[in-house]
Amino acid sequence: MTLAREEWLARERAHQARADALTAEHRERASRAEKHPVWDFLFTYYAYKPAQLRRWHPGAGIELADAADRASWRWYSPGSTEGAVVPDAGAFAREKTELADLIERMLRRTASRPGQFGCFGLHEWAMVYRADEHRHAVPLRLGQAGTDAVVENHDLRCTHFDAFRFFTPDAVPRNRESLTRDDQPLFEQPGCLHAGMDLYKWAMKLGPLIPGELLLDAFELARDIRQLDMQAAPYDLSPWGVVPVPIETADGKSEYVRRQRGFAERGAALRVALLTAWQGESALANA
Repeated sequence: MTLAREEWLARERAHQARADALTAEHRERASRAEKHPVWDFLFTYYAYKPAQLRRWHPGAGIELADAADRASWRWYSPGSTEGAVVPDAGAFAREKTELADLIERMLRRTASRPGQFGCFGLHEWAMVYRADEHRHAVPLRLGQAGTDAVVENHDLRCTHFDAFRFFTPDAVPRNRESLTRDDQPLFEQPGCLHAGMDLYKWAMKLGPLIPGELLLDAFELARDIRQLDMQAAPYDLSPWGVVPVPIETADGKSEYVRRQRGFAERGAALRVALLTAWQGESALANA
């Protein structure tokens, strides 16, 4: 498929406008050196700048006519006509073999498993369990003793290593599984909020192989999940207008699981879309 210059420039402009709208508040805060305990995560933990999110690509195998200005862009190859270029999945695989293999394993294996919906966001509670100092300088909604009691009265079922690695020493042995980086593809499952947020990371790492529109869809999912992640956290975020989802109660658990299932459905569709954009329709057979 080849996009005429007028067509791909229009898509690029629409992408840039959408990206600018998604990052406007963050950029405004950054201009004032103002921190935000909820939304900064999307730009610090993932470490992708708004300018990177703003860059549009067509996706693997989609040729851009009259795009010689992109000829030097990473993982772009010459197209079928003079001045045309095309994002090259083969070039990415040759240069980033281990990364390509990891991303494929994470997407496919996560997609192949049933979602688990009994964690209730307790990973954030485990990160402050019996701790004198906390990663975030924000008061605990239930105080330290109340927070510790919630952890002790629940079963920790975290399956995401990048959350588990921040557990306090006292919380680590309370988790059902002892997770490691090497075992991450073995435990990742689609009900996990962080597995859903990480779809944005994988989309960004695949660069021009992923259509810009799909990248922004992944970012929006990460943004929406982040909100629930912090609503269910033990912190008092009321100064920032965050209404808690009190997972220590039956009603809070019910709301958390309801929204968690919705995110899992959105994430499942995005996993298939990412694999298809990257590897073609044949990817559907194995997803």
